Amino acid sequence: MCAALIGGGTGQALAMALIGLGFVAATSLVFLEVGLSEDRERAREQARRAPKRTERRQVRDRPRLDRMRGRPRRLG
Repeated sequence: MCAALIGGGTGQALAMALIGLGFVAATSLVFLEVGLSEDRERAREQARRAPKRTERRQVRDRPRLDRMRGRPRRLG
C-alpha cells in the first residue's frame, strides 16, 4: 500500500522497510513462543520432581544409624 500511495523510490523504500520489519517481528514471535514453551516444559518437569524431593527429605530426617567405618567390631 505504501508503494501505491507514496510514489517513486520513497514509497518503495518505505514498503521494503515495513516488510522487513514485519518479517523480523514474525521471526521474533516464533522465537518467543519456542522459549515460552521450553519454560513451560521446564516448570512441568520441576513440578513432577517436587513431590519426589519431599519424600527424600522425609527419609533423610530419620535418625542415622551409628556406623563404625574402618573400625573392627568388638564382640562382647
